[in-house]
Amino acid sequence: MSNEEELARVVFSQGSENPLKEEQKEQTYKVSIKKLEAWFGTKQAIKDVSLDVKENTITAIIGPSGCGKTTLIRCLNRMHEMTPSSRSRGQVIIDGIDIYDRNIDPVIIKRRIGMVFQKPNPFPTMSIYDNVAAGLKLNGVKDRQLIDEIVKESLQGAGLWDEVKNELDKPGMGLSGGQQQRLCIARALAMQPEVLLMDEPTSALDPMASSKIEELVHDLKQELTIIIVTHNMQQAARVSDYTAFMYLGELVEYGPTKKIFENPQKELTERYISGKFG
Repeated sequence: MSNEEELARVVFSQGSENPLKEEQKEQTYKVSIKKLEAWFGTKQAIKDVSLDVKENTITAIIGPSGCGKTTLIRCLNRMHEMTPSSRSRGQVIIDGIDIYDRNIDPVIIKRRIGMVFQKPNPFPTMSIYDNVAAGLKLNGVKDRQLIDEIVKESLQGAGLWDEVKNELDKPGMGLSGGQQQRLCIARALAMQPEVLLMDEPTSALDPMASSKIEELVHDLKQELTIIIVTHNMQQAARVSDYTAFMYLGELVEYGPTKKIFENPQKELTERYISGKFG
C-alpha cells in the first residue's frame, strides 16, 4: 500500500480506532464547503459557496439550468479539475480533512466519494457482474469470493439483486433504463463510499423508474450522506432533508427542505419555487 493510500485509509476510516475521529468529536458535519469557487477558463461558474452537510442526510441542490449545480458537485470529488482549463479555489472538508490537500491523491478521493451521473452509463462491453466488480478489480482486489460478496451486497443495496441474480453474466446494456441507473448506483456502492453524489439521476427515466430511484435514495441515506442535483422541485421536496437553491453560480439560500419550500427567506427563492422563473 502506498503512503498516499495509507494516509487516505486513516483519514477516511470510520472505525473507532481512527485517531483523527477522536480529535473531531465536535465535528458535526460530514461535508463542509468553504468559500468554494470554480472556473471554466475565464468564466466563473461557482462564486464563494459555503455550506455544511450533516451525515446520513439527503441534500438537494436546485436552481435553473446553468446556475452551477453540477459544477458544484463535481468539485466535491475533484472531477471538475479533470476538465481542460478548469480550476477551483476554496475548501471541501470531509470528516475534518480537506480533499484538496496536496497530500491526498484525487484518485483515492473518488473511491470514497461516489458519483452517479444524469444518464445511465454502464460499461457497454461488460456483463452486469463485471460492471459492479470493475472498480474493485481496477483497485487490485483479486479475491473472487470477496468480489462475489460485494457484488451481491451492492446489487442488493441498489434494489436490483432480485431482478438480475439469475442473469449476472448478461450485458449491463441489456437492462431497462431504470435498471441501468440502479446498476450504476450498485457500481458506485461497490467502492463503499461514504458520500454519494447524484447528478439528476432520474432525469432520463420514466415516472415508475424514477420512483424506484427515489425510494432507493431514501433507503441509502441510512448508510451514506447523499447530495443530489435535481431540476424537479417536487422530487427535491419528496426526498431531501435539506435544500440548497443556487442562481448564477451563487448559493442564494440553504436550509431544511420544509422551510425552504414553505417559508423561504429570500424573495428570489420564493419566485423560483413558485415557478415565476427558471
